[in-house]
Amino acid sequence: MDSSSAAGDAGAARALLRGETRALRGQVLRPVLLGLAAAVCGVAGAWFVARLLSALLGWPGAGWPELAAAAALALGGAASAYAQERAQIAAGEAARARLRGAALARLFELGPLDPRGVGERATLVVDRVEALDGYFARWLPAASLAALGPAVVLCAALATDLAAFTVLLGAGLLYPLAMALSGIGAAQASRAQFDSLQRLSGRFLDRLRGLNTLVLFNRQEAEAEALGAAADELRARTLRVLRLAFLSTSALELLAALSIGLLAWHHAARLGGADPTAAVFALLLVPSFFAPLRAFSAAYHERLSAEGAAAALAALLPPASGTPAAPGLLLDEVPRRVVVAFSDVRLVPDPARAPALDGLTFRVNAGETLVLAGPSGAGKTSVLRLLMGFARPDGGRVAINGRDATALRPSELRRLSAYVGQRPHLFRATLRENIRLARPDATDAAVDEAAQAARVADFARSLPQGLDTMLGEGGWGLSGGQAQRVALARAFLRDAPLVLLDEPTAHLDPGTEAEVVESLRRLCLGRTAVIATHSAALAHGGWGRVLPMEDGRAAGGAARQAQQGA
Repeated sequence: MDSSSAAGDAGAARALLRGETRALRGQVLRPVLLGLAAAVCGVAGAWFVARLLSALLGWPGAGWPELAAAAALALGGAASAYAQERAQIAAGEAARARLRGAALARLFELGPLDPRGVGERATLVVDRVEALDGYFARWLPAASLAALGPAVVLCAALATDLAAFTVLLGAGLLYPLAMALSGIGAAQASRAQFDSLQRLSGRFLDRLRGLNTLVLFNRQEAEAEALGAAADELRARTLRVLRLAFLSTSALELLAALSIGLLAWHHAARLGGADPTAAVFALLLVPSFFAPLRAFSAAYHERLSAEGAAAALAALLPPASGTPAAPGLLLDEVPRRVVVAFSDVRLVPDPARAPALDGLTFRVNAGETLVLAGPSGAGKTSVLRLLMGFARPDGGRVAINGRDATALRPSELRRLSAYVGQRPHLFRATLRENIRLARPDATDAAVDEAAQAARVADFARSLPQGLDTMLGEGGWGLSGGQAQRVALARAFLRDAPLVLLDEPTAHLDPGTEAEVVESLRRLCLGRTAVIATHSAALAHGGWGRVLPMEDGRAAGGAARQAQQGA
């Protein structure tokens, strides 16, 4: 990565963190105020303790009232520290909830357009967001208290002992220098650590998903060695970040020890005959002075980790994260009938390769079924992606009911359609809940009706609890044909005016295919349907108009017919 790219990533990361800090200022301010209250209680309590210790050494002036005040201040400081800890946890939880919700919303909006692998997406939403917890829960309060806490102690020292004020002020001025010396390169090391973690997580998850293929081609040993090398790289980078964190902590402890030594040496003469209250108070102030700085040092690596994590999230989220609003118009209501028209549509996902669609023109009237037939790579799936809002045409016009489809928000395009793909995903939930995913507000009666229409009820009767039977992740427990019927039940339940089918009978045996085709006919009846398929049963089954495709355009004479129809 060159310096300009690294600087851009760092700037985007800081912008994201600033935006989140403004959005969560209330949650972040609460632990700061509570920490300041604990610091004030600590300083006041140190004064009363100094008075009591002087009384034990024979100097009058302290008694039960001072003891009661010291006890009350100790309890107040402990209560404030406990409340501060709870407030910090709440701030971290609020930040994670906001960022994770925004990241998921953005990934849902991008859909198949997102070029990241499954492992990288999981790392973004889980690990990267989790790494930002410490920034809001510990670093921001610690950074504020590192300035406010020592200031309170310096004011108390100035009012009681000029030597203590001078020593503590000098230590406070030296601390940023020590942090700067130990922190050179720490942010880059942390960012490199997170990049290494993301590569390892993504590689592990992707290889786990393709484990059968690796074993089939006898590549398991090579992949195990590659994963081991990636793990070693992550270990080395993590140890480098920890070394830098330990250096800053050691510098702080050295300054604290020097401050105590200097003050003890300066006040040693007072213990011989003068009132030792000021000397004892000065020594007790040293821990109170360095406690916020110690918390700051401990939380410093949280900032480094957060900047590394935010650099990756900033590429996905805008600076003020919130839920990003996609551009486009909203539908007042979903129309009951839909007419789809493509006019000289071009789609070029990769400029280095041939267009996915190259001047495609056709029209599908309301209630009509159009079958897109052709070899793999002909552009059939690209048509469906355009109609679902997962891609925008690079040329030409896609119209729905005579209006430009690109004027609509992509999510609104998906409201118009019911989609059935080759391999529907079933979640670890009941059969009924998997069907209801298409319309979460649907009643049980509507779900039962959709299950009946898709012939899910036929095999559900043999399950232990019918539609309320729990399925395993990925539909474990159902055959491929049964899983496809569940996808059809979702489409029936959605009851959208536009039906999009992408190889809905692929990977099915002839007997199961015939049953699914029958359900597909009922689904398409009265609706506008676009079917992308290789299946002869669908392409030549009397469904409606067939549009042969080749190299992203209508093939042969079909091109002229499509242009005339459009």
